[in-house]
Amino acid sequence: MTNEEIEMLDVEKDRMRFIKNKASANLALLGIVFDVFYFVNIYRSDAGSFYYTILIGASIVYNLLFLLGTFLASEGVKNYKKGYSYLLMVLGIGQIIRIFILPRMAHAATVTIGETSTIVMGNSQYTKVIAYLVLSAACLIVSGVISVKRCTTLENYLKTLENGKAA
Repeated sequence: MTNEEIEMLDVEKDRMRFIKNKASANLALLGIVFDVFYFVNIYRSDAGSFYYTILIGASIVYNLLFLLGTFLASEGVKNYKKGYSYLLMVLGIGQIIRIFILPRMAHAATVTIGETSTIVMGNSQYTKVIAYLVLSAACLIVSGVISVKRCTTLENYLKTLENGKAA
Protein backbone atom coordinates (compact mmCIF):
# COMPACT_ATOMS: atom_id res chain seq x y z
CA MET A 1 0.00 0.00 0.00
CA THR A 2 1.13 3.48 -0.72
CA ASN A 3 1.21 6.23 1.89
CA GLU A 4 -1.72 7.86 0.11
CA GLU A 5 -3.83 4.70 0.44
CA ILE A 6 -2.94 4.38 4.12
CA GLU A 7 -3.88 8.02 4.74
CA MET A 8 -7.20 7.43 2.96
CA LEU A 9 -7.96 4.48 5.26
CA ASP A 10 -7.12 6.63 8.28
CA VAL A 11 -9.46 9.36 7.05
CA GLU A 12 -12.27 6.81 6.72
CA LYS A 13 -11.60 5.54 10.23
CA ASP A 14 -11.43 9.08 11.57
CA ARG A 15 -14.80 9.87 9.98
CA MET A 16 -16.32 7.01 11.96
CA ARG A 17 -15.85 9.10 15.12
CA PHE A 18 -18.26 11.70 13.77
CA ILE A 19 -20.81 9.83 11.66
CA LYS A 20 -23.44 7.34 12.75
CA ASN A 21 -23.47 3.64 11.86
CA LYS A 22 -26.55 4.02 9.68
CA ALA A 23 -26.18 0.75 7.76
CA SER A 24 -26.51 -1.40 10.87
CA ALA A 25 -29.29 0.73 12.32
CA ASN A 26 -31.29 0.67 9.08
CA LEU A 27 -30.91 -3.11 8.71
CA ALA A 28 -32.22 -3.53 12.26
CA LEU A 29 -35.21 -1.34 11.43
CA LEU A 30 -35.80 -3.40 8.28
CA GLY A 31 -35.79 -6.48 10.51
CA ILE A 32 -38.58 -4.84 12.51
CA VAL A 33 -40.56 -4.20 9.32
CA PHE A 34 -40.38 -7.88 8.33
CA ASP A 35 -41.45 -8.86 11.84
CA VAL A 36 -44.46 -6.53 11.56
CA PHE A 37 -45.41 -8.24 8.29
CA TYR A 38 -45.11 -11.58 10.10
CA PHE A 39 -47.32 -10.77 13.04
CA VAL A 40 -49.94 -8.94 10.98
CA ASN A 41 -50.16 -12.01 8.76
CA ILE A 42 -50.47 -14.34 11.77
CA TYR A 43 -52.81 -12.26 13.91
CA ARG A 44 -55.27 -11.37 11.15
CA SER A 45 -56.04 -15.02 10.55
CA ASP A 46 -59.44 -16.20 11.65
CA ALA A 47 -59.09 -19.88 12.41
CA GLY A 48 -61.74 -20.58 14.98
CA SER A 49 -60.36 -20.94 18.47
CA PHE A 50 -56.85 -22.09 17.49
CA TYR A 51 -55.30 -18.72 18.24
CA TYR A 52 -57.13 -18.22 21.55
CA THR A 53 -54.51 -19.94 23.66
CA ILE A 54 -51.73 -19.06 26.06
CA LEU A 55 -49.29 -19.59 23.17
CA ILE A 56 -50.67 -16.65 21.22
CA GLY A 57 -50.55 -14.51 24.38
CA ALA A 58 -46.91 -15.45 24.88
CA SER A 59 -46.27 -14.73 21.19
CA ILE A 60 -47.75 -11.24 21.53
CA VAL A 61 -45.69 -10.48 24.63
CA TYR A 62 -42.53 -11.80 22.96
CA ASN A 63 -43.31 -9.74 19.88
CA LEU A 64 -43.61 -6.55 21.93
CA LEU A 65 -40.32 -7.29 23.69
CA PHE A 66 -38.72 -8.10 20.34
CA LEU A 67 -39.86 -4.79 18.84
CA LEU A 68 -38.66 -2.79 21.83
CA GLY A 69 -35.34 -4.64 22.05
CA THR A 70 -34.63 -4.36 18.35
CA PHE A 71 -35.42 -0.65 18.26
CA LEU A 72 -33.22 -0.04 21.31
CA ALA A 73 -30.43 -2.07 19.70
CA SER A 74 -30.78 -0.14 16.42
CA GLU A 75 -30.18 3.08 18.33
CA GLY A 76 -27.25 1.51 20.17
CA VAL A 77 -25.48 0.25 17.06
CA LYS A 78 -26.01 3.60 15.43
CA ASN A 79 -23.67 4.98 18.11
CA TYR A 80 -21.11 2.15 17.80
CA LYS A 81 -21.98 0.29 21.01
CA LYS A 82 -20.80 -3.27 20.49
CA GLY A 83 -23.05 -4.89 23.11
CA TYR A 84 -26.11 -4.02 21.06
CA SER A 85 -24.58 -5.81 18.07
CA TYR A 86 -24.66 -9.06 20.00
CA LEU A 87 -28.23 -8.37 21.10
CA LEU A 88 -29.23 -8.03 17.44
CA MET A 89 -27.63 -11.36 16.61
CA VAL A 90 -29.44 -13.06 19.51
CA LEU A 91 -32.74 -11.52 18.40
CA GLY A 92 -32.04 -12.78 14.86
CA ILE A 93 -31.51 -16.30 16.18
CA GLY A 94 -34.76 -15.90 18.12
CA GLN A 95 -36.56 -15.17 14.86
CA ILE A 96 -35.26 -18.46 13.43
CA ILE A 97 -36.45 -20.32 16.53
CA ARG A 98 -39.91 -18.76 16.18
CA ILE A 99 -40.35 -20.58 12.86
CA PHE A 100 -40.58 -23.88 14.71
CA ILE A 101 -43.19 -22.77 17.23
CA LEU A 102 -46.37 -20.95 16.17
CA PRO A 103 -46.15 -21.15 12.35
CA ARG A 104 -45.23 -24.83 12.38
CA MET A 105 -48.02 -25.69 14.82
CA ALA A 106 -50.57 -23.66 12.87
CA HIS A 107 -49.51 -25.23 9.57
CA ALA A 108 -50.02 -28.73 10.98
CA ALA A 109 -53.31 -28.01 12.78
CA THR A 110 -56.91 -28.17 11.62
CA VAL A 111 -59.97 -26.64 13.25
CA THR A 112 -63.63 -27.41 12.91
CA ILE A 113 -65.90 -24.42 12.37
CA GLY A 114 -69.49 -25.56 12.27
CA GLU A 115 -69.40 -28.81 10.38
CA THR A 116 -66.41 -28.03 8.17
CA SER A 117 -62.83 -28.79 9.03
CA THR A 118 -60.19 -26.35 7.75
CA ILE A 119 -56.43 -26.01 7.97
CA VAL A 120 -55.37 -23.21 10.30
CA MET A 121 -52.54 -22.03 8.07
CA GLY A 122 -52.38 -22.95 4.41
CA ASN A 123 -49.22 -23.44 2.40
CA SER A 124 -49.12 -19.94 0.93
CA GLN A 125 -49.55 -18.23 4.30
CA TYR A 126 -47.00 -20.58 5.87
CA THR A 127 -44.48 -19.76 3.15
CA LYS A 128 -45.03 -16.03 3.65
CA VAL A 129 -44.60 -16.08 7.43
CA ILE A 130 -41.49 -18.25 7.16
CA ALA A 131 -40.04 -15.84 4.58
CA TYR A 132 -40.81 -12.86 6.83
CA LEU A 133 -39.11 -14.49 9.81
CA VAL A 134 -36.08 -15.54 7.77
CA LEU A 135 -35.72 -12.07 6.24
CA SER A 136 -36.07 -10.46 9.66
CA ALA A 137 -33.44 -12.80 11.10
CA ALA A 138 -31.07 -12.18 8.20
CA CYS A 139 -31.37 -8.41 8.58
CA LEU A 140 -30.68 -8.59 12.31
CA ILE A 141 -27.75 -10.98 12.06
CA VAL A 142 -26.11 -9.04 9.20
CA SER A 143 -26.71 -5.80 11.10
CA GLY A 144 -25.00 -7.26 14.15
CA VAL A 145 -22.04 -8.58 12.17
CA ILE A 146 -21.50 -5.26 10.37
CA SER A 147 -21.76 -3.42 13.67
CA VAL A 148 -19.24 -5.67 15.43
CA LYS A 149 -16.78 -5.15 12.58
CA ARG A 150 -17.20 -1.39 12.57
CA CYS A 151 -17.12 -1.09 16.36
CA THR A 152 -13.90 -3.10 16.49
CA THR A 153 -12.34 -0.97 13.76
CA LEU A 154 -13.29 2.23 15.57
CA GLU A 155 -12.07 0.92 18.94
CA ASN A 156 -8.71 -0.05 17.47
CA TYR A 157 -8.37 3.31 15.74
CA LEU A 158 -9.19 5.19 18.96
CA LYS A 159 -6.53 3.15 20.78
CA THR A 160 -3.93 4.23 18.21
CA LEU A 161 -4.99 7.85 18.72
CA GLU A 162 -4.62 7.49 22.49
CA ASN A 163 -1.16 5.99 22.08
CA GLY A 164 -0.12 8.87 19.83
CA LYS A 165 0.62 6.66 16.84
CA ALA A 166 -1.80 8.49 14.57
CA ALA A 167 -1.77 12.15 13.65
